[in-house]
Amino acid sequence: MYDVVTFGEAMIRLSPPHFQRLEQTRSLDVNVGGAELNVAVGVTRFGMRSAWVSRLPSNSLGYLIRDRAQEFGVDCSHVIWSDGGRAGLYFLEFGASPRASSVLYDRGGSTISMIQPGEIDWGAIFGESKHFHTSGITPALSSSAAEATAEALKAAKRAGCTVSYDLNYRKRLWSPADAKRIQEPMMGDVDILITTEEDTNVVFGIQGKDYEAVAEKLAQTFKFKIVAITLRENISVWRNNWTAIAYSGGNIIRDRTYEVEIVDRVGAGDSFTAGFLYGWLKKGDVEKGVQYGIAFSALKHTFPGDLNLTTQEEVETLLKGAGLRISR
Repeated sequence: MYDVVTFGEAMIRLSPPHFQRLEQTRSLDVNVGGAELNVAVGVTRFGMRSAWVSRLPSNSLGYLIRDRAQEFGVDCSHVIWSDGGRAGLYFLEFGASPRASSVLYDRGGSTISMIQPGEIDWGAIFGESKHFHTSGITPALSSSAAEATAEALKAAKRAGCTVSYDLNYRKRLWSPADAKRIQEPMMGDVDILITTEEDTNVVFGIQGKDYEAVAEKLAQTFKFKIVAITLRENISVWRNNWTAIAYSGGNIIRDRTYEVEIVDRVGAGDSFTAGFLYGWLKKGDVEKGVQYGIAFSALKHTFPGDLNLTTQEEVETLLKGAGLRISR
């Protein structure tokens, strides 16, 4: 029985050390990450059982991605292996104010972009699953990946799973018009939308006087049970304020704002999703979901790499008001 099944691409991340630019570095730090894999890893940190579904090349880079996922206890038995395509890469340059961090993608022709509808036996996967999660990155990879995403969403609903979807708009993958055209029909199979106010406006053209109004409009437009919006205030490249809100049943749920000193912000939104799903699925409470989601994602900022190594004990301690003295 899986608590959470996720579906999407994972890539190899290559980063110059010590704030160097790609054109000057002589070495690269290697990490693995991808929105849906980040969520699958995140929920395992709370003792939940997860499976990550994807399509990987049968070579050393594909095995590297799988091995890293399995190190965290993620079930990769439903990954499809292929002799075609390649593992996607992305290069992350760390900035410092006033130079922002930047990403360079090298993911064209990735193995998962070649996935076809009918290639995955979703019925077998969802037969013993509680919840399904994917994001707007997956259908952006190709037209066939979009069809496979829509197929997965419908299969999850037929199997009685609840479904969450992170809008995760990436302008380097597709246009706002294409993102809207392809994703709007999918929203009827989504119970929980996780997004930012910016992505909501770009993709769906939905605006409001504040974040709360945007969340309510989204819920009313698409009949979502829950809408969660993550909120980031950039004080500097390496110091942010971080929080989130959720709309459910006519109510707005808020929790505290954390001031975070950033080691690495990539994957913070996915950590919010993982923490939220734990609070909502295991604690049975949207408010708990918001609390765990914000705390887990705030702590993610303190780790290098896309994956969150925070323990449940650390999250619980933070929620109780942990101080900054050294833990001895």
